[in-house]
Amino acid sequence: MDLFPSVKNTLLLDSDGRRVAAKYYSEDWPSNSARESFGKAVFTKTQKTNARSEAEIAMFENNIVVYKFVQDLHFYITGGENEN
Repeated sequence: MDLFPSVKNTLLLDSDGRRVAAKYYSEDWPSNSARESFGKAVFTKTQKTNARSEAEIAMFENNIVVYKFVQDLHFYITGGENEN
């Protein structure tokens, strides 16, 4: 366990789930294909929610994902399951 909270990645996806921008700070997704599949999977899980007025939090693949939708962009921040 790390002593300091950490962000594993930040994702910015469009309304169709295509990656606009992404930054990975963790080696949990070592290849580009693993990163793309994680982005598509988290988008598929969250696209039906209403995260427009406030940010939402979800557990996904042993990660905490905080996300918010602003117009046609979907913002995701991922941290470890033990992060606060």
